Amino acid sequence: MAEHNNLYQRAIYYDVIFDRDVSREVEFLKEVYYQIVGRDLRSVLDLACGPGYHARTFAKQGYRAVGLDLRPEMIEFAQDKAREVGADVEWVAADMTNFRLHQPVDFAFCMFDSMDCLTTNEQILNHFRAMGDNLTPNGLYLVDLNHPISCSIGVYEPFCYAGQRNGISAEIRWAETPPQIDMIAGVAHTTLEIRIKDNGKEMVITDHAQERLLTPQELQLFAELSGTLKVVGWYGDFDLNQPFSSSPASRRMIVIFQKRS
Repeated sequence: MAEHNNLYQRAIYYDVIFDRDVSREVEFLKEVYYQIVGRDLRSVLDLACGPGYHARTFAKQGYRAVGLDLRPEMIEFAQDKAREVGADVEWVAADMTNFRLHQPVDFAFCMFDSMDCLTTNEQILNHFRAMGDNLTPNGLYLVDLNHPISCSIGVYEPFCYAGQRNGISAEIRWAETPPQIDMIAGVAHTTLEIRIKDNGKEMVITDHAQERLLTPQELQLFAELSGTLKVVGWYGDFDLNQPFSSSPASRRMIVIFQKRS
């Protein structure tokens, strides 16, 4: 499993760049769960949660919320942020290909391309099987990925994200140098540059990672091969009325899996 280690070890700069209002996404998750399962949502798992934006938002609304991330320093940062706002979240530092919650959840989600760190078929299958083990009956799992029009084996557009807070400004320039693509493995070898100004101190950090570029058919096949999940929905944005398509309004590739009965 490959990660952007230099970025994720600097949780405060990650948070300056990516901290945002996720209420629209949270409302979508509640709505899509009710539409598919037919009852109100009670518990959630925020996978590869980073600072835990979604887990905190759900917890503040009274839901049982779990945040899981591979990196202990990110979990520690998330715990501190949750205490600041009085959000009661269960935090877990674990590998998402092999974990066991003390109690399963109704809805798990992996946002913002976080699943692309699973680069091998074995890792993806193990992950899906772990998801099946940690969902309640008829439970759902949402994966949010870049749209293939902008990020796939055939095209990988550069991205830039930036933010500032309390005398810190930070930006990430992602894949300004075209990534090297392993056409057989479906993996992009990417480079990013993190530019930081921290109260007069300036830093430029280079980071590298491997990212699996998954297609819709691969996602469906992995679910079938796992024996634990099935695909029940596709969306192009966090909007029940926006299908996954090639139109400009379809900005993301969002797939909903359900635990097999």
